[in-house]
Amino acid sequence: MFLVDSHCHLDGLNYETLHRDVADVVAKAGARDVHLMLAVATTLAGFRKTRDLIGQRNEVLLSCGIHPLNLDEPYDFDELRQLAAGAEVIALGETGLDYYYQQDNKAEQQTSLREHIRIGRQLNKPVIIHTRAARDDTLAILREERAGECGGVLHCFTEDTETARVLLDLGFYISFSGMVTFRNAEPLREAARYVPLDRLLVETDSPYLAPVPFRGKENQPAYVRDVADFMAGLKGVTIEALAQATTANFGQLFHLEPVRLTRAG
Repeated sequence: MFLVDSHCHLDGLNYETLHRDVADVVAKAGARDVHLMLAVATTLAGFRKTRDLIGQRNEVLLSCGIHPLNLDEPYDFDELRQLAAGAEVIALGETGLDYYYQQDNKAEQQTSLREHIRIGRQLNKPVIIHTRAARDDTLAILREERAGECGGVLHCFTEDTETARVLLDLGFYISFSGMVTFRNAEPLREAARYVPLDRLLVETDSPYLAPVPFRGKENQPAYVRDVADFMAGLKGVTIEALAQATTANFGQLFHLEPVRLTRAG
């Protein structure tokens, strides 16, 4: 079986007491059938740090972007374009809008999201979208900037079924994290049941949002197996079928050669 953690932050894991190094994280994931992970950047400096941390490793792919809550750090869109053009980078992001934590720079957040999409279209690389308390503006910008041309995913989905429907109509994929396992997450589970299997991804968003039974602990890519097990139950399919579908979806979205989606890759 081959599972993919479609969104994790390897630079945020605890390498002092929980993991020896990235190889240790990869080995723990592989022991639970998680053989590929996408390490997602939230700043340009963080992208460089993650790239150096990982080195040359078949099990880890990279995304380059600036999180909407990190726009107070130095950034330059020409630099983003240059970094994102690298062969090792398969996506732009994470980008998006977050009005829950920050509302005083909405215009700047919107400009950043638009630039990420435009670069994604130029490079033919999909965008990884974060949204919180900003549903309408996020969907409007995705439409206006024709994000469907480069494709993308709404990661760590926390919205409702109607939002999922709009995203699917835009050609987007939808990714679910460990939040779907939380006791009070029935509306989220309803949306997860709605999303068709051929547009579904699973993720950890580690080191955040560890699924049950690890809630409250640091998350890690190995735990995407728990998300996948839970999602298989919601969808009424076997874990093998869920793994096969989400891995194929990951390859389709991020333009990967089939060899990358095998253990030999």
